[in-house]
Amino acid sequence: MVRSFSELLKREQGLLTENSIDQLPELAEKKSTHALQINEVAEGRRRLLQKSLPVLDSTAIQTWLTNNCPQGLALWQEIRAMAEQAQLLNHINGELIQMKLRHNQQTLTVLSNAVNKANLYGPDGQTDFAPGSGRSLGSV
Repeated sequence: MVRSFSELLKREQGLLTENSIDQLPELAEKKSTHALQINEVAEGRRRLLQKSLPVLDSTAIQTWLTNNCPQGLALWQEIRAMAEQAQLLNHINGELIQMKLRHNQQTLTVLSNAVNKANLYGPDGQTDFAPGSGRSLGSV
């Protein structure tokens, strides 16, 4: 489950770097579904471990697994490594999205300013020059 979530994040990163945003909404839906499933599993794990452990931290879980389920220790460590990778991917993707948002905002600002400056005619079709706003035609 965590592995497939990481794959979605890698795919999202590829789409973001290639500016292929058409597929992002569908991918976001899949990410949300996966995230909810992962949270449900994590909550179940927390409730189960809480029955056996007074403190739920990494060291306590590792000790408990070593003593009670040694074959699960390697799997738990693998899942933790994948979760850390997914967290890093998600952070990087968030930064990419923020960069794109800033770029889009700057582009909109430039275009908006250009439209405002180029708006030579008002809604009535008449020129929209303000007197004294610049040189008159024919002046040097």
